[in-house]
Amino acid sequence: MARMHTRRRGSSDSDKPVADEPPEWSDVDADAVEERVVELAEQGLSPSEIGLKLRDEGVQGTPVPDVTLATDKKVTEILEEHDAEPDLPEDLRNLMERAVRLRGHMEDNPNDHQNKRALQNTESKIRRLVDYYRGDELDAEFTYSYDEAAELLE
Repeated sequence: MARMHTRRRGSSDSDKPVADEPPEWSDVDADAVEERVVELAEQGLSPSEIGLKLRDEGVQGTPVPDVTLATDKKVTEILEEHDAEPDLPEDLRNLMERAVRLRGHMEDNPNDHQNKRALQNTESKIRRLVDYYRGDELDAEFTYSYDEAAELLE
């Protein structure tokens, strides 16, 4: 079992209910959902934020509990089809934001050794993810550096 950078064991979570069609109270047209997804992406929301927004606010007042059930496509697939996908994968972007924040904290608090370790672990995860995405969702020459991350996130 891969426990990355921690001694804790995984926690058991509740699973989403198994469903193969959206509930009858959420009968939103698939095209309307796709339009709303693209609209929210253009406002600068990430795929997970889009899912939360559709769950909470819905389309035309009707909540959409699961975009995949409503449209047979994931949010990221819808964004790719409409050329609205983010320049960086969301998980990589979140890790880079964390690394930039940790680095800023390190400059103010150079003796915070716990933080130094957290930064090392975060940058290690970033390098692993970059290897995973390189050539596919990232340029073949892309390499992680703090300066590049800070620049990309501006």
